[in-house]
This record gives sequence, C-alpha cells and structure tokens, in this order.
Amino acid sequence: MPRIRILPEILASQVAAGEVVERPASAAKELVENSLDAGAKEILVEIRRGGAALLRVIDDGSGMSRDDALMSLERHATSKLAEVGDLAAIRTLGFRGEAVPSIASVSRFRLVTREPDAVAGTEIAVEGGVMRDVREAGCAPGTVVEVKDLFFNVPARRKFLRAETTEAAHIEHQLRLHALAASGVRFRFRKDEREVFDLPGGMSRLDRVRWMTGTDLGRELVELPLTHGNGISVEGFILPPVHARKGRRHQCVFLNGRPVEDSAISRGLTEGFRGALQDGMHPAAWLWIEMEPSLVDVNVHPAKREIRLHRPHELRDVLTQAVKEGLARAEASRRAAQLPASRAIVSDPTPAQQAPAARSWPASIPVQRHFENFTPPSRAPRSEPGYSLMRPSPEVGPAPPLHRPEPEPEPEKVPPFRYIGSLQDRFAILESADGLVLLDPRAARERILYERWLANSGPVESQALLVPLLIEPGPRECELALRHREEFSRAGIELEDFGSGTLQIGSLPDFLKMADPRSFVTSLIDELSQGQTPGARVAFDALAKLLARRAALSESPRPQEAMPLLRILFNCDLPYCAPDGRPTLSELSMKELERRFAGGKSSSF
Repeated sequence: MPRIRILPEILASQVAAGEVVERPASAAKELVENSLDAGAKEILVEIRRGGAALLRVIDDGSGMSRDDALMSLERHATSKLAEVGDLAAIRTLGFRGEAVPSIASVSRFRLVTREPDAVAGTEIAVEGGVMRDVREAGCAPGTVVEVKDLFFNVPARRKFLRAETTEAAHIEHQLRLHALAASGVRFRFRKDEREVFDLPGGMSRLDRVRWMTGTDLGRELVELPLTHGNGISVEGFILPPVHARKGRRHQCVFLNGRPVEDSAISRGLTEGFRGALQDGMHPAAWLWIEMEPSLVDVNVHPAKREIRLHRPHELRDVLTQAVKEGLARAEASRRAAQLPASRAIVSDPTPAQQAPAARSWPASIPVQRHFENFTPPSRAPRSEPGYSLMRPSPEVGPAPPLHRPEPEPEPEKVPPFRYIGSLQDRFAILESADGLVLLDPRAARERILYERWLANSGPVESQALLVPLLIEPGPRECELALRHREEFSRAGIELEDFGSGTLQIGSLPDFLKMADPRSFVTSLIDELSQGQTPGARVAFDALAKLLARRAALSESPRPQEAMPLLRILFNCDLPYCAPDGRPTLSELSMKELERRFAGGKSSSF
C-alpha cells in the first residue's frame, strides 16, 4: 500500500471545489451570498456563455483591505466564525471559508476590492489556484469578483457542464431566489451583454413575488397570516390549490434569509392543503421563516442547500395552521365578493345580463375537448352523431377536422360489450360474452389521443389563439421547453421565448379544446421536467404520451358514455392499453366468477 501523505494545497482546494462548485450557478450562489453578507445594497451579476466563460459579481458592500483580500484566498479563512460556540448561532449566509479559494483553484480568478474609507483598492489575480499578481488598484468601494474559464484545469468536470442556455437558466434561478430572500437589495442580471432583469431595491416581498409569478397569478396570491410559535415566525404567500404543480421546484423557502430545502417544511405546506390537492401535486408557495439559529443546523451540506431542524414537528404544525387560516380567509373573501353580485343579478336582471355571450376564441374561453373527428392511423371509423368525449360548450362548435387525405374506410369494429352501469362514477361496468369487464375511460382517452397525435406524419393542425398566452414556468423550465420547441410544434403547440423566464403560447392543437390552456401547458412542462434526465433529447413519442395523459386527466371520467367511447377506442391500433402500458379494459371471466362463488361448503358465511 502507498504511504499516507498530505494533499498539496492546490489539489486539496480542487477536491473541495468538487463539493462546493458543481456548476457556474454554484459559484454565482457563493459569490452573491458573500456580497449580501458584506451588506451590499446593489449587486450586478454578468455572465457569458452560461457562466463558463465569464462570471462577474459586482457589489457595493463593505469591501476588504489588502490583508483581508489575501487572507480570503486561504482555505477555511472567514470573518464569520471565531469560536466553536458561533457554529450554533449562524446568522450569515456563508461561514465555511471554502468558496473563494475553491473557485479560484478551478478558474482564472480576479478579485478587486476597496473599503469605503480606503484611498486605493487591491487587485489580486489567481490562475488555477496559483497567485499571479497582487497590486493596488483604483476602484469603487465594494468588491468585484471575476471568474473566467471555469474548470479550465479540470476537464473531467468541464465536460459535465450542460448547454449554455441550461447553465444560464440555473444561474438565473439562483439569482431569483436571492432576490426574493433579500427584497431590499437591488439585483441586476446581464447575460451575454443583454440585461435580463433589473430589480430596484426597497421592493416589498409581495412585489418581488408578483414579479416572479407574473401579473395574472399575482392577483391570486393568498397571503398567509403572520404566525409565531416557540421562537418561530412564518409569513409568506401561496397560490390556490388549482395552481399546484408537479414537484417542489415552485416552493421558495427562506429560513433566516437563506434559501433552503427541507421535507418537514414541504409536508407542513401539503398538510395545510389537505383534501384540496391531487396525488403527486405540490402547492406553489413563497415562505419567509425566522427562528432561533440554535434551532436549526445549517452545517449539513457543503453547498449549504439542506438544513437539519431540531424540532421539525413544531415548524410543520405552524406552517399547516398558517396555510389553513390563509385559505379560509381567502375563501371567505371570495364568497363575500360574490354575494352582492349574485343578489344584484337576481333582483334586477338587465338585458345585458340576459344576452348570450358572443362567439370568440380568446386564450382563456371555457371551451371543451372534442373527438368527433378522431381518425386513427389506418382506419376512418364512422362518426357517432352528437358524441364527444367531453360535452361541447354552447359557445363553440365542433373542432375543425384535420385537412389531410383520408384512407379508404374499413368496416367499423362494434364493441362486443353491453353497458350495465358505473362504479363510483369512475369506471364503466360492461358485460361481455365471457364475463364482466371494467373500462377505465381516462386510459381509453389517453390511447385515443396518443394515436391521434402519432397519426400525422407532419405537424398537427393547430388553432391560433387570438390573444397569445403568457406563462412563467421559471427560467429552467422555460429553457427546457424552448430546447424541445420542435417537438412541441409538431404536436400543435407553438412556443416562443418572451424573455425573463416567460413563454408565449401562440397556438394549441385544433382538436384539443380546454377550459384552462395556461394550466394545461404549465403542467405539461412540469411533467416534462420531472421525467427527463439532464441533457436527454425528448422524442416526439414521449411528448405525445405526456400530452395524452395531461389531456385525459383534466376531464372527468364519465363512464356513462362508455359505448361511444369504445367505438372509437376499438379502431385504434392497440385499444387494450394506454400509451404507458396501463390496461384500458380489465375482464373477469365467468370461470373466474364461478370459481370465486363456488365451493359454498368452504364459505365462511
């Protein structure tokens, strides 16, 4: 065995960098946290090529003297801890003293800093952990940190970086979190010489959340009552249950000013929504939690992303109660606002109120889904008169058919079943020649929709929206959707980049009408984010499966319409399973029934 030896200083710093600096967004996070700890009121972050070519952070904080600037490049050098007891009462964002030397060891690093009362500043240049130059410099009070060619000397790490747009989206997401945590600080973000956002200082937390969510969702924010309990205070905002999302990426939690992730906090939020959320959905929330530093351990993760709570159940209970009270108040306000209007309509109806609504196609009209014109790949079944998988809206007529040559129709397959009834308004109960059959209408609709998308060799016919939709799924989700714009376009969904993490939806598939297209597209992007591996290319087939599932889930099952649905289903190529393999039909044969009911002698009754 080789003898044990101490690692060289540069190698030790590069090992530490592997824990602290995963990607450019990690370096941006550490540098912005240092700026906030230095009391900065303005922070400018500039990047080029996703932050790999250049990451520059400029602040107007307290700055450093020459000696402190040199000391900051030493490992475990920090001004935020002095003795062991300080570790149990951390109030600063940084405290390990590893970030700056670790970043400098894997980049071409430049530090320029000056204290407000100093005549001159200090400039230090470091390349790959080796100090190249130290000199006086004229500069404004505060600190400028430049990180160029990140991982230039660690090619194994550099090759794992994603596309420039992906890395830039992660940096933007991190800056948005800090902008929410420190609402009094001005944040500016420039990407490839273009300003992405400029948030003035002194904004309220509500204004920052509304900036992040957009105007439409901002109107629906529910303010949580300020709660206190056993040294814990909580305030923040949530969105109603209808805006719940896949995953917890839209839960922004700040504990003592630090963006954190914790399962106890997420459980407390979910329990407050108990009974109002679908399985697998998580509420969108923005929470600011203040608690005694002794009640939380932030020294758990090298990147300080995770925490450990000493009394997690207490925080969970406080959150649950705050969410319940906030939702109750919002519901009471909604009912109070609706009451006068409803009385006015009953007591004094006007001609305008009695007039029918004009037909139009704005982005958010309550239209429904239609499948009268469904045509499977190799067949053209006879359409059912007046049938649709969802009842048509009185405002809108049936969807226009796809304009493409139709194959010669084959004889329609008649379902070999007789409808008997429904089970809890979820499954259809059918009788077959060999026994009992249960039909899952949602799985059947998924199969129909899936083959409907795949039936077209070219793009699906789409319906342009008179008023394009603007959705703000977040910078990372926006980048993912734009990366797969071609697949969306082939599915009939036109996406455009509107800037600052916003997407513009210009059209939707013509045969897929929905009451809330904004929620549909947002949920689709969420599910796409959940299911894909980083950097993987999403095939159109996978997107078609997601589209079919989201479309089927957003409508009620209606088992009473089983027979018309079966006539369409049996003209599909694979009618007995949904695109993900779930069965559409499940049969219990007479032999199985007789076996279960036979043998009365052994019955326990």
